[in-house]
Amino acid sequence: MKKNMGNADRIIRIIVAAVLAVLFFTNTITGIWATVGLIVAVIFALTSFVSICPLYAIVGVSTCSVKTES
Repeated sequence: MKKNMGNADRIIRIIVAAVLAVLFFTNTITGIWATVGLIVAVIFALTSFVSICPLYAIVGVSTCSVKTES
């Protein structure tokens, strides 16, 4: 699959995933919101590491910078 996530997008997702994980493991959020937050954190982390967002591919969005040939 073609990468469709830029560096800024990846960094933001990793930060959000880390914050959600900290909130979960410190029991700041509990119940269903904790479960949803942890699932979102895992998805954000995985998509950041592989630089591919399946939702971006479906919608046709890409945050990668365009490389120009000289």
